[in-house]
Amino acid sequence: MRVLITGITGFVGSHLAEYLLKMKDVEVWGIERWRSSKTNIEHLKQQLKIIECDLKDATSIEKAVREIKPEKIFHLAAQSFVPTSWHAPAETISTNIIGQLNLFEAVRETGIDPVIQIAGSSEEYGMVYPNEIPIKETNPLRPLSPYGVSKVGQDMLGYQYFMSYNIKVIRTRGFNHTGPRRGDVFVESNFAQQVAKIEKGLQEPIIRVGNLEARRDYTDVRDMVRAYWLATEKCKPGEEYNICTGIDWTIQKVLDTLLSKSNIKVEVKPDPARMRPSDVMVLLGDNTKFCAATGWKPEIPFEQTLSDLLNYWRERV
Repeated sequence: MRVLITGITGFVGSHLAEYLLKMKDVEVWGIERWRSSKTNIEHLKQQLKIIECDLKDATSIEKAVREIKPEKIFHLAAQSFVPTSWHAPAETISTNIIGQLNLFEAVRETGIDPVIQIAGSSEEYGMVYPNEIPIKETNPLRPLSPYGVSKVGQDMLGYQYFMSYNIKVIRTRGFNHTGPRRGDVFVESNFAQQVAKIEKGLQEPIIRVGNLEARRDYTDVRDMVRAYWLATEKCKPGEEYNICTGIDWTIQKVLDTLLSKSNIKVEVKPDPARMRPSDVMVLLGDNTKFCAATGWKPEIPFEQTLSDLLNYWRERV
């Protein structure tokens, strides 16, 4: 089976590639932009087939799809950092929505019939009221960031192409996921990096933080990529599925847990630069629909995820 991962050089893409390479009879292809970092897949490059391509260039992606002719596509490529979307909203919308549109059109033009998993986000739900928690797939979408809007756009585009052209799109809405190789701009990874730097005397013993009261439903990335594969095997095209644990953590608890794994003594200081114009306070999901369809359940405790993430940074700072 030929499988294409867009965004293969990214955090989740690299973990998905690792997962797929352990399977028999799966040929893993990826597309990358010429300027993207290859660090995450350096240890896999001999086993992968990589094509240089920019999703915002319709001709480029059509040429790649025509060459690969994938039976499954995992569409992970995106501008995925919420704060960046405030500073670069047009770039976020363009990369995420137009990039996906070009991919769908390439599939149509080449006449192939793959299953396509769209990596949506819990940020699509945005403003969630207390009586709506835990969040079901039927909840209204009220995105609170340009990133959230872009993911709603991807989600709805997936539905439209399924209804209009019968393209087999599976819409997953992944809640927060993390683990080794998570970018240092993301809150839990940034905390782990700061702890590792303080341990080695590379940073003064001050942890700079944003909103510590926000609550997030975290899944280990290795459980998440297993869920993505199951989505393409078991889920119904055109449907939407939450992927989450059903357990939420305050950002304060994430920080406290990381600090409990170290002997350092620190001062915690709010950093205005880490605050958002509007923040989603609670993202706690209901995974009933996805688990019923696939039999998936998270296997890696979040405490273990944080230990692995901290050790990842200890090896690199």
